[in-house]
Formats: sequence, structure tokens, C-alpha cells
Amino acid sequence: MSRALMPNMLTPKDLEPNWEWRDKLPAWGHMSVDFERRIDHDRLRRYRLARTRQALQNSPAGTLLLFDVNNIRYVSATKIGEWERDKMCRFCLLTGDDSPYVWDFGSAAEHHKRYSDWLEPSHCLAGVVGMRGTIPPEFGLMKKYAKQIAGLIRDAGMGDMPVGVDYAETAMFHALQEEGLHVIDGQQIMLAAREIKNWDEIQLLTQAASMVDGVYHMIYEELKPGVRESDIVALSNKMLYEMGSDDVEAINAISGERCNPHPHNFTDRLIRPGDQAFFDILQSYQGYRTCYYRTFNVGRATPAQNDAYVKAREWIDASISMIKPGVTTDKVAEVWPKAEEFGFPNEDAAFGLQFGHGLGLALHERPIISRAVSLDHPMEIQTGMVFALETYCPATDGYSAARIEEEVVVTENGCEVISLFPAEDLPIANRY
Repeated sequence: MSRALMPNMLTPKDLEPNWEWRDKLPAWGHMSVDFERRIDHDRLRRYRLARTRQALQNSPAGTLLLFDVNNIRYVSATKIGEWERDKMCRFCLLTGDDSPYVWDFGSAAEHHKRYSDWLEPSHCLAGVVGMRGTIPPEFGLMKKYAKQIAGLIRDAGMGDMPVGVDYAETAMFHALQEEGLHVIDGQQIMLAAREIKNWDEIQLLTQAASMVDGVYHMIYEELKPGVRESDIVALSNKMLYEMGSDDVEAINAISGERCNPHPHNFTDRLIRPGDQAFFDILQSYQGYRTCYYRTFNVGRATPAQNDAYVKAREWIDASISMIKPGVTTDKVAEVWPKAEEFGFPNEDAAFGLQFGHGLGLALHERPIISRAVSLDHPMEIQTGMVFALETYCPATDGYSAARIEEEVVVTENGCEVISLFPAEDLPIANRY
């Protein structure tokens, strides 16, 4: 049996990202084969646990208690289905130099014992706490598991050190404190661990982006009058799941007069001739996510719509040209227009429109790049980061707008764009 996550099998070598910078980042097929070296899942699991241990050692905490399903997957390589994302029904403990403990939903713990051979079977436990309050605290489950967790922490010799918790129900925080545990912010520790992607993570992110490339070609062919925004969303969901997506988190589909201001959703609005329309496809492959906007016009475009697209393209190209190791995020944000320059009263109102954010097991990881936060709190861009850059430009007609987003991998000397559906010029779908 593998036991790839047992602590006595982790070595300093597991922290090596094993990057292989080539002329072009590979986007492998999704099957395992004997004739190509593709994703090394054991190496991926060891790297993620080693990165977490390193981040924990660099923090004041001695233990991590995790309820965020992205963190649980990063540390333990367990996932029981996208339905559990908002249930707060699973948790994971990483304490001292011990192997991860995972409390899972009923029979899932038995499944882990049988099929997740990188985990200690005795550390795969059934358990549940509050499920977003549907199990009231007075039932005693939070108190029960807080006591169990505190005992494991003390057994590991970490009882006098803070416990990093990413997030939890309010009653769970109280239960942990009643057991004498000093709780600090564990989410910052986990985000520090997850900043730098190894070669396997980068390949998975590239595979995920390649799936969206194909969906955008389908949208380009299907986008025509009489089709609804929701029809495009349905077709995109179908195609992504057929290609192997494990979660289509959301698809924004925005057209016509809905483009400005940006509503971040979709409706049953019918596409009309001359509409400007933009889409965002947020999905994951083996947990690794995409955030990838494209804008189209339907049949024809006006000069105002073209001008908006040209500006959005200029702004995103300016930010991409800044991306290389050692550059700080304030320098990237500075190349984007101020909120007042594109119709917003302040940077808070324009937050997320000229924007950058890390991609990984979550949609929003580090770094975050925005004039609202980066000018005063810059972060250094590092080799191995993967993030999305997105721009938005309203048209002078008062209702159209262009939105473009590119995903980039930070390489040794610069960056490589992995979102490849053509966006240099405004695409006209079904041109008249």
C-alpha cells in the first residue's frame, strides 16, 4: 500500500515543484497512459502536504483545523462530491508531525479506508458537527468533537500552541475555546501554502483551461438571435461535464442592455442582433479551477462596442506585460484605469472589474490584484503562481460593455497565457 501522506515518508524533496518550463505548457489528455508522463498524483499529494507543513512551521500555530473543503482536499486529497461545498459537514486536523485526520460524512470515512491508501486508516473517522446550524449546538456534537480534537492536539504535544482554524460555525469556535484551545486565523496559513503550484497542479490547471477553449468555440457557433442566455449556460454545462469537469461552479452569461453595469449572473433573456455579450466559465477539473471571460458580438458590432473591446484588450495586455517574478501587485494594478475613469464613484464600487486573482483548488487564491487593495498592500509575484487577470470596459452607448479575462502561469522569466480562445480582436458570432 502507498501511504504517500505518512509523515515519515515526506522528505525535503517533496517541496520541490518539479517545474519543466518548455516552449509551451502541455495540456495532456485526461486518461492515464503508459507512453507519456502526465500527472503524478502521489507527487501532487506529497507536495501539497509538504507545503502545508512548511506554512504551519512558519506560523505561530502548532495545529491546523480545517472546515474549508478546498483546504481539506489540499491536505488530505479527499473529496466526496460538490454537494458538500456549503454544508460544513467535514473537517480535517493536521497536528504536529502526525498524518492528517479526516472526519467525514458517514460511510465516506469507510470509503477512504478502502480506497485512499495514502491516509492512515485509523485517521479516517466518521463525524459531523453542525451542518450550518441544522444540528443545533445543544445536541452536543460540537462539544463532543471539540473535546476529541483537543485531546489529539494535546497528545501530539501541541496543547500550548495556537490552533489555526480556517472557518467554522460560531458555536464550534465557542466549543473549541471551552476546551482551552487558543484559536487563530488558519486560512492565512493555508493560503500561504497554496500560493505556489507544482508541475502537476500547473498541468491540471492547463487541462482545465483547454476544456473552456472548446466551450468557447461552441458558444461562438451557437450564439445567435432567439437563443437565451440560459440556453448557452445549459449547453456549456453539458459540454463541460462530458469532457470530464467535476464541478461547473457557475457560468455568467450577460448580453445586450444587461452588460452595463455587470450583474454577475445569467437570465432567460433572448439574444438579439447586434448584442454585445460576455461570458465567464467557472469550472474545475480534478478540483483545479478556471475563471475565463470572453466577449462576443452577435451578427454585427457598432463603433462604440468595438472601442470598448479595444480598451479592455489594451488594459489586459498592459497587465500581462507586467507579470514576471519579483514584480509586486501594486505595479500591475497601476496600469489599470482608476474607477472614476470608467464610470464608477470609487474603487470599492469597481472592485472585481479590473482584477486579478489566484487560481487553484479555489476560484480566489493569492495573489489578489486590485487598485482597491494592492496599491497599499502589495504582494510579490513569484514563479509558480497561477492567476487570472480580467478587465471590463463600458461602451459609450450606455449599456454595452466588453469583458476579457486571461489565465497566466508565472514562469522563470515572465508568464504564459493558458486561456487560448482567440480574443485579440472582438469576435463576431454568426456575422451578417
